Amino acid sequence: PGVGPSTAEAILEYRSQIRRFNSVDQLDDVKGIGPKKLEKMRPFVAL
Repeated sequence: PGVGPSTAEAILEYRSQIRRFNSVDQLDDVKGIGPKKLEKMRPFVAL
């Protein structure tokens, strides 16, 4: 929920900078994802 094309692109761009996600909490550093959106996404995210 809450992940449209622009957010998905931002996630991929951020991942290319950091090489890999080590924690779901790192998504909070992605442009367009704040604490509220992250909490909505958390149940659907797997690393």
